[in-house]
Amino acid sequence: MVTSGRKNGSFITEFRKILHRHPYVAYKIVAVFIFVIYVLTFEYFMIFENQPENANLITAIYWATTTIATVGYGDIVFTSLPGRLFSIVVQVLGIILISGFLITYVVAPWMDRVIKFRLPRKISSGMKDHIVICGYNQLVETLIDELTEEDMFFVIVEEEEEIIRELVDKNISCIFGSPSDKQTLMNAGIEKAKLLIANKSDERNANIVLTAREFQYVNIIAIVEDQSNSRYLKYAGADTVVSPKSMFGEFIGRKAMDRLVSRVTGATEIFEGVHIVEFPVYLKSPLIGRSLKEISSQRLTGAKIVGIWNSGTLSFDPKEDDIVRENNVLLAVGTREELSKLKKLTH
Repeated sequence: MVTSGRKNGSFITEFRKILHRHPYVAYKIVAVFIFVIYVLTFEYFMIFENQPENANLITAIYWATTTIATVGYGDIVFTSLPGRLFSIVVQVLGIILISGFLITYVVAPWMDRVIKFRLPRKISSGMKDHIVICGYNQLVETLIDELTEEDMFFVIVEEEEEIIRELVDKNISCIFGSPSDKQTLMNAGIEKAKLLIANKSDERNANIVLTAREFQYVNIIAIVEDQSNSRYLKYAGADTVVSPKSMFGEFIGRKAMDRLVSRVTGATEIFEGVHIVEFPVYLKSPLIGRSLKEISSQRLTGAKIVGIWNSGTLSFDPKEDDIVRENNVLLAVGTREELSKLKKLTH
């Protein structure tokens, strides 16, 4: 008995794992099992109600199918109370099974395919002198704000569907596709663009730059994660290579920034009017205990925090809910006015 109980428990555990890891497979198993129960129960009730002519597999499958689909034609009916109760159960569960299956595994995937097909894949033919931005993150989010204020046209090239959908919802110009693909860049209007920004991994950026370099008149900026890869990106054809990590390294070498000067120092201009600079958070700074979202708000500074050094660990993917603590170093992007506000608050 103990062994049997353990086996049953093991079976239930394994089934739960299947249900968790492969819900589609588990759903089919359950649906088939229930359908078999319906067929066997139907045959039993037909014999119980003295309708032996209907107690066969084909008729049972026919009745179960039409009843589950709630389109029963009334040609086969139960006369006993238990049989009618059984019919009610089959109809109610049929609605649940069909709606759950169709919506989850048929309708939803179909809609995803349709939405994917309709994702923007090409800019309007009239766009020119714009900026092609390959890859989207917080740094690009900040640049978008600045470019919008300056009435500069741009398009973001991304291969992540979720990101494209978010950008479309925000009414931000974007196209779906691989930024290292020549046709995708042509769809982004690179032949008429004045600037391309490669903002993926170093390896991907090298491929993007090589592809974009075929269009001789476009200026190319590559964002590099590892400073040692800068020369390869330049060999690939990048006109400018920007390394946020190297900026942190230079700052750590200097150890501190001038506390007395209110203007921003050590800033690197990545676009006209848009700078990136690192700030140490000093003891008793009013920023300590505040979230990055609050710091980036227009009410406080308007500058976007795109990186943070915390306890010897550098992160280029800070979350809005992250809290600033003593001795953090913030990498911020914004206008000189926004960065000046942030600098004052770091002291």
